[in-house]
Amino acid sequence: MANQVKLLLVDDNPMVLDMLRHALAPFAQVTAAQDAADALLKAVDDPPELVVSDYRMPGMDGRQLVDKLKSRPAMGAFSVILMASRADIDERLSPQDAADDYLAKPFFLKEATRRIKRTLDRIALEKMAKTAPSDGVVRGNLSQMNVIDLMQSLEMGRKSCQLKLRNQGDQCEVFFVDGQVKHATYGSLVGDEAVFKVLRWTGGNFELNFEGKTDKETTQLNTQGLLMEGLRLLDESQRDAAATEDNAAGAGAGAGAAATSGGPSEEEEDVLLDN
Repeated sequence: MANQVKLLLVDDNPMVLDMLRHALAPFAQVTAAQDAADALLKAVDDPPELVVSDYRMPGMDGRQLVDKLKSRPAMGAFSVILMASRADIDERLSPQDAADDYLAKPFFLKEATRRIKRTLDRIALEKMAKTAPSDGVVRGNLSQMNVIDLMQSLEMGRKSCQLKLRNQGDQCEVFFVDGQVKHATYGSLVGDEAVFKVLRWTGGNFELNFEGKTDKETTQLNTQGLLMEGLRLLDESQRDAAATEDNAAGAGAGAGAAATSGGPSEEEEDVLLDN
């Protein structure tokens, strides 16, 4: 789904451009350009749905690039993320620059990828909604866009709808109003607890009915609060499970064998990117 979105990535720093391109390749159709002039030519050949551009570049800067792209009628609508220093964001850029989001440099690669993917997911969801069948219900698979990505996309798009989730015979219904979760049910669970239960789902399918409404309000937290608390609970349960497995392995193998077996592999080190 998200990898059907056309992304134009622009940065005059070859290292930053290459690392972002590789990180985002699984989530979008990425076209890379090292300057604004090259970006304009590539955008004419293949209009993007999302432009992620550095602000400070030799010659034409990122804001001027976006203005030129928007002046071309053939471009159609597209979203914009500008990468800039915190000083430039605070002093030179503003909401009037028509950027949907700003990435403050320096930034870590994983965080930048996560932020850009949120916008890609929102665009993918909007494309699905436009091509929905005659019943108006958008259907998809949770292996393509998981529950967390779905909820973040609906929040970003300020959507009002009914989200129905199914997985191995279980079903959950979540109702959104302007991007905020208002009511949720999962079996006997209602409200926040129902949402927490399904955040860990990685399989199954979903349906989005943009005509679905409810007058019930059973959730206490807003959408971001639900996601943050749900992820905290999920992380806590995973740590508890890992600790239980480690204790069981240690008891079975003995202290000496445990000492020589080594610990869990470390996560790949994150990368700090700057101009």
